[in-house]
Amino acid sequence: MGFCSFLSNFAKKLAGIGKDVPYNHAHTPMISVESLKVEFGVKPLFHDASFVINDRDRVALVGKNGAGKSTLLKILCGQQKPTSGQVSVPSGTTIGYLPQVMVLQDDTTVRDEARKAFAGHVRQRERLEAMQRELSERTDYESESYNQLVSRFTMEHDRFQMMGGGNYEAGLERTLTGLGFVRSDLDRPTSEFSGGWRMRIELAKILLQRPDVLLLDEPTNHLDIESIQWLEQFLATAPCAVLLVSHDRAFINNVTNRTLEITCGQIVDYKVKYDQYVVLRAERREQQMRAYENQQREIADMKEFIERFRYKPTKAVQVQSRIKQLAKIVPIEIDEVDNSAMRLKFPPCLRSGDFPIICDGVRKDYGHHTVFDGVTFTIRRGEKVAFVGKNGEGKSTLVKCIMGEIPFEGTLKIGHNVQIGYFAQNQAQMLDESKTVYDTIDYVAKGDVRLRINDILGAFMFGGENSEKKVSVLSGGERSRLAIIRLLLEPVNLLILDEPTNHLDMASKDVLKEAVKAFDGTAIIVSHDREFLDGLVTKVYEFGGGRVREHLGGIYDFLRHHRIDSLNQLGTSSPAAPAPVAEEPAAPSAAKQNYAEHREQQKRLRKAEKDVKQCEARIESMEKRLGELDEVLCTPEGASDMQLVTEYTSTKKALDEEIARWEEASLLLEELQQT
Repeated sequence: MGFCSFLSNFAKKLAGIGKDVPYNHAHTPMISVESLKVEFGVKPLFHDASFVINDRDRVALVGKNGAGKSTLLKILCGQQKPTSGQVSVPSGTTIGYLPQVMVLQDDTTVRDEARKAFAGHVRQRERLEAMQRELSERTDYESESYNQLVSRFTMEHDRFQMMGGGNYEAGLERTLTGLGFVRSDLDRPTSEFSGGWRMRIELAKILLQRPDVLLLDEPTNHLDIESIQWLEQFLATAPCAVLLVSHDRAFINNVTNRTLEITCGQIVDYKVKYDQYVVLRAERREQQMRAYENQQREIADMKEFIERFRYKPTKAVQVQSRIKQLAKIVPIEIDEVDNSAMRLKFPPCLRSGDFPIICDGVRKDYGHHTVFDGVTFTIRRGEKVAFVGKNGEGKSTLVKCIMGEIPFEGTLKIGHNVQIGYFAQNQAQMLDESKTVYDTIDYVAKGDVRLRINDILGAFMFGGENSEKKVSVLSGGERSRLAIIRLLLEPVNLLILDEPTNHLDMASKDVLKEAVKAFDGTAIIVSHDREFLDGLVTKVYEFGGGRVREHLGGIYDFLRHHRIDSLNQLGTSSPAAPAPVAEEPAAPSAAKQNYAEHREQQKRLRKAEKDVKQCEARIESMEKRLGELDEVLCTPEGASDMQLVTEYTSTKKALDEEIARWEEASLLLEELQQT
């Protein structure tokens, strides 16, 4: 048996083994991109980009701000033309696109605006009725044209039924309520709702159209936790392809299984979820660095040789050869350095009293509407707590009460020596517009931090020339980021952050999260970003129905508890109401012990799931490498390269070991899922 035959048979064997590994590959292309190039100015955003979006794909589009993510979505949906290249979409394929900013209508109700999603249904029904009339009037049952009409009617009718047929009102209400509306909202004018809520209407319209491909640009920016979870479940079961841009790490991990990264003017396709992509990207960058360093040494050696022997006639041929080689070298590009590893720490501040916040029977009314009543709790020094709940339930209102910005009933005490650092959505409007970005931070920075201002600005996407921009020309999102940086550098002992992550990318959120974790003082965080809150808070205050309830534990403990409560409510007996907020935590009990055991079990389960996914990623990577080696070793040059043969043998051995680890991890996961 020849070496190539052996490799071929072995590759087939590996392919058989790989079938046991649960990978999901779709094969029907919805969008095909060939050699795409987009230029704005001198340097292209990306070039020579080629990839395919298949039916049922769930793809995250990632890259630093300004890399071209939103531009690519506009090109894929036909709103913008590329400089060169081709985007192919099969005939009849429908695309739904949600941009970050869109023009909203104010002349109708929520229900009627959402009904506009079914304009295609109405036209389809009219076509079916016309074909049905023609079929009933014709008598040439044996003719070819009649049979073609029957086939066309059957196909169109099936498509109409897949789109929901004429029974779309129930789906309309289900989608709107899933995105946070209550039934009484549906007949209210859209003009009564904020921009965020009207964006939800637009998202509902796109989802109700049931397109073949969904292109979503930051869909979670205006959603609360419950609505994000509903959208996750919707996208997980939707019979379409999804390509989305989001800075919500938990959301894209739960929805997507593939990651497209725009980096260094190229689009790199990772067939893994975002968390696994982060690991693979770090490995890829290490390889890039090694290749870059090797290339730089090679270039330096060539230049040294050229300079050393340039004027020696006996070396003229070698010198000319080196010059030609140098001219042919294509420089290796390196991804930008990831500043998310940078650590910021709040400057030291006076120690506050033991109880920075004490609420006792706090109530807030707006006219006849009671936002909340009977709010009673104590936040201790050093605690980091989250305020969560649906929009409009009073989270930001209570923060304004704490800040003394609005009147209220009841008692709310601010503790001794408390110095508050407050970030609100309107905080960005209070910046001095005459200053530059750099001067705004330089004004508040003290000590050694002043030496790191450029690094800090770079971590929050104000690197290079952006640091010299005037505040007056910044967008709302840029102003919010600048306000957060300024807050990070001020000496405070009580930090109140109201939706701080809405305009941050993942790297910037990591910097902020690590800074808050290292913060010695007390923190109150109003946020719908589960990934940001995970591992940061130890207590959750739930706002809803005019009440505020306390939940011990982190954000995922709260979410599990919340889902259990919702399931109990579906039963015949009413669930026990959650205990109202108490000033002192309850004494340890058997329930708490069970809760701790449950947490430990969930921790083991998450670790087992992670182990299985990591094994699958490594198996797929090694199988891909073996395939590449197989092709090379089948050539005469490759077959004689013992280094490649050695690599093939060692990779095969590593693959066998990894498959054994995957089997072991999968068995453990099954056991944990059954307990």
